[in-house]
Amino acid sequence: MMTDKQAAIQLLNTAVIKSKEKKINATYEERLAKVCNSPVMNALLVAIDHLSEDQKLSKDHASVQIIETIRELDSIWNDYVLMEGIGKLKELLKNKMH
Repeated sequence: MMTDKQAAIQLLNTAVIKSKEKKINATYEERLAKVCNSPVMNALLVAIDHLSEDQKLSKDHASVQIIETIRELDSIWNDYVLMEGIGKLKELLKNKMH
């Protein structure tokens, strides 16, 4: 038997998923085909081969390392931009108070 709390959690999880469904771009197949056939994808495949050979890794492991590095760079820059924005907001608020 499901408790009220479990039912509420399930309801919220379902709502989160449904709300994301509305934002999905239905042209994902077309976009994926375009990206897979792009010069950038060819460059990434060359990079995977190079890293695999250079570091004596499987191509699978090399591709994971490349993706993880790109995600980490993106995360770092997102944090940097956010902190820069917060700093500017603090400065604006400080100037308005004085």
